[in-house]
Amino acid sequence: MIYKTIDLCAGIGGIRRGFELTGKFENVLSAEIDEYACKTYEHLFGENPKNDLTSEEFKELVSRTEYDILLAGFPCQTFSRVGQQMGFRDTTKGTIFFDIADIISRTNPRAIFLENVENLVSHNKGETLRRIVTTLEDELGYRIIGVTMDEDGSYVYNTKSFIRNSKNFGLPQNRPRTYIMAFSKKMFGDAVKVLTDDMPFSNHKVISEDLNSIIEPEVDDVYYMSSGYWDTLKKHKMREQAKGHGFGYVIVNAPGIEHPIASTILATGGSGKERNLIFQPKAGIAGKKLPTKKTGLNSEGIRVMTPTEWGRLQGFIGYAFLDENGHETFSFPENTTRTQKYKQFGNSVTIPVIEEMALFMLSCFKKMTKAQANLLLELAWSQDTITRRDVIESLRVSNNRANYLLRKMKNAGFLIPIVTKGRGAKYKAGVTRGTKINIEE
Repeated sequence: MIYKTIDLCAGIGGIRRGFELTGKFENVLSAEIDEYACKTYEHLFGENPKNDLTSEEFKELVSRTEYDILLAGFPCQTFSRVGQQMGFRDTTKGTIFFDIADIISRTNPRAIFLENVENLVSHNKGETLRRIVTTLEDELGYRIIGVTMDEDGSYVYNTKSFIRNSKNFGLPQNRPRTYIMAFSKKMFGDAVKVLTDDMPFSNHKVISEDLNSIIEPEVDDVYYMSSGYWDTLKKHKMREQAKGHGFGYVIVNAPGIEHPIASTILATGGSGKERNLIFQPKAGIAGKKLPTKKTGLNSEGIRVMTPTEWGRLQGFIGYAFLDENGHETFSFPENTTRTQKYKQFGNSVTIPVIEEMALFMLSCFKKMTKAQANLLLELAWSQDTITRRDVIESLRVSNNRANYLLRKMKNAGFLIPIVTKGRGAKYKAGVTRGTKINIEE
């Protein structure tokens, strides 16, 4: 079965691409409002995602669209550690979660996958995450991986259960992010109880062993810092460290560092690039002039990372867009500025992490469908006959899901129809007790 996804707050399509790499997901609708991200998305996927998910027009479009999984990397700016941390009080971005919730309530997808910054779990002393959990669990009827219910009816979870780090998924970037995966109780009923409490912590792959394996051997002078600016950065870092602050660059591949990895890359233009500096001396660098600089390049060989290197850190380049012969097919639209390339990669996701989450979601579907099939057959064994109403009440699923399960079990020979008329249809077990069954979606 190929599952259909919708891609909200799509950016340049990193979440979509991670799901597509499994070969089991097909995207049918997207929404993104950033003009430049839309251009890159269309360049990569051949479709323009220019839609405003907060509009009634788009919500009605989703309601008319057949799909299975809602994907959303909803805006992280209002949940980041930078700024005043307005969160849900931000009327332009923080509340987008509730527009997503509105879409979920109208369409009831079988599963939801959300991505956000690490700080989401601690924002506003945990109140932001609590609101998300109660909205999904109580109001929308979803079971969230990592969330259980206490005897008093309160939700129990460890915030760390939502955090996964890119460095554990085969790429040399220290990028912790919040991931939320949830499954519809209307569709899977009590079978959600078979789910584990943890998403994958790693993928056991080595895509790039360390930072040295993604560094370009030669880069343009424009990426090297001028001697004056490099001196300013060093002095500023010393001043901030003297005050006990953590500001500053890191020379991520400095001599003596074994298996170097990068810090989280950011969407910001200038300062974001300066978090991860590269030590890469080049011949004749001293006194060399940059066209836009009044001073020569720094003599220590310090430069910022290139957009291509950022693309490799996120798995866009060198992984997610290789053709069947292993040739690179990722590219930006012509005339995309360096600033936009940095911003788009910094705003995006690490694709191998998403791919692993998609594989985990597939395994959850398989577990729950198998559990439902076994529960249904157990019901048939314990009664002379079963009806659709029996299935709805015993498995706690929707009418549509009950019909689907009965049809699958009948076609596989596990159930035999006795009465075939509409709502009065009755079935009996078609196999003996103890028969092992495995029903795929």
